Amino acid sequence: MNSRPMPLSDDYELRFESLFQAGRALAFPCDATGGVRLDGLSERARQNYLFARAVVGREFASPIVLRCGGARD
Repeated sequence: MNSRPMPLSDDYELRFESLFQAGRALAFPCDATGGVRLDGLSERARQNYLFARAVVGREFASPIVLRCGGARD
């Protein structure tokens, strides 16, 4: 088992879209499976990510994994 963390990549992003405001979303770099490396985020980004996860279904839709360029996986 490889215990080294995967580097953050610009190839994918995990996107939480607002349920109430069209065009509003929070997006974070991730791997192809949607895994976000928290220690690679800034403090503000980490707080936003944890907030978005906590309010899925109330403020944000379930997250989707997007490839750079917008193609859904």
